Amino acid sequence: MINRCSQVPSQCAIIVGVNYERELRAVLAGELNGVRAVIKSCSEIERAKAMQVIQRPFLVVRAPGSGSEGTGDLLALRGDLCFPIEVKSSKEDKLYLSGRTIDQYNALKEVGERCGLMPLYAYRLKGVRGDSWRIMRVEGGNLSGKLRQLSRKIPSLPLTRNGTPYLGWEHGMPLNRFIALVCGSDRPYEIENNIDKMSIKKILI
Repeated sequence: MINRCSQVPSQCAIIVGVNYERELRAVLAGELNGVRAVIKSCSEIERAKAMQVIQRPFLVVRAPGSGSEGTGDLLALRGDLCFPIEVKSSKEDKLYLSGRTIDQYNALKEVGERCGLMPLYAYRLKGVRGDSWRIMRVEGGNLSGKLRQLSRKIPSLPLTRNGTPYLGWEHGMPLNRFIALVCGSDRPYEIENNIDKMSIKKILI
């Protein structure tokens, strides 16, 4: 039996979008079941990297006025790190920004520069095995400290021929690598120590 949304298409899209927000929020918050759900088809190294968030989770909240005014959909906070995150998903590996979505980008950029933050896009590609999330940053200045260091490693949104930013899944950083970057180590031989010799196989059971 095929389950169909009883709402109009725009309402269905909103429901799907909220589900992906919850999926990402559960991972960044270090919820074991949430992390398990997104790494089922990942390699052992990718799983180990993603699992590091369990010991160094973020406080993740849905942003007030989600999706507008430069707040993004989620706010991830921990120590001296704060990321406004705009969540997008598509069946295509490229998602072009125009109209409302380019306005969202410009608002994120303005807030980032004004407040010294590094807004991120989290782009989920539907129907792929492995790590389906990619992380990209909004290009901007006025960064300092750890955010400035991270900006050198996290790719920004690529540009079209006309110089307009767009979401290119292949250009983004895999979520498991992003987690390793902000929660521990991106080097496979250091992962075991950074997660206090956790048994990955045991956790995934």
